[in-house]
Amino acid sequence: MLVLATIAIVAVVSYLLSRPVPDKGIALFSPFTLPVTAAAVALLLDPERAAPTPYIGGTFGALIGADLMTLGRIKRLRMPIAAIGGVGTFDVVFTIAVLDVLLT
Repeated sequence: MLVLATIAIVAVVSYLLSRPVPDKGIALFSPFTLPVTAAAVALLLDPERAAPTPYIGGTFGALIGADLMTLGRIKRLRMPIAAIGGVGTFDVVFTIAVLDVLLT
């Protein structure tokens, strides 16, 4: 349940932080916000079992919020091809992995 709550919160935050960039796709600005959000949610909800939760919740939350929830925005960019997980999302997922190991 803790992981699902973390995924949901991080997905909403990543959706709010993602912006359409013409000729590129959806970009996430502020790569440190999602790892800190995931770690904070996990530590607040269940500090004893918080170690793996930020990584799982942050990774899935970033991909769901920045990619899947923004498919409508990609259509408005009128791009012939859109890559899921591209334009900075990979960098955010990597940052989540490194920072959340350090934060928890």
